[in-house]
Amino acid sequence: MGIVWTILVGLVVGVIAKFLHPGKDNMGFIATILLGIGGSFLAGVLGQAMGWYRAGQGAGFVASVVVAILLLVVYGRLRDKGLK
Repeated sequence: MGIVWTILVGLVVGVIAKFLHPGKDNMGFIATILLGIGGSFLAGVLGQAMGWYRAGQGAGFVASVVVAILLLVVYGRLRDKGLK
């Protein structure tokens, strides 16, 4: 059940991040899920490094969305740089 929960949370975080990020992001369903999972994972790692979360504790929802938006910005910059 943990994998299903991770996928569902990743989908929700990814969709919200894409909704809040301005511009058009040509990402499919799987990429959106991976975006959300990556945002949650990085938010947890960064939060543990800064002392906000203990080891094994998941990241907060807002932190996951913020990091997912940052990942979208980085993705957009890398994609634009590759086209030029």
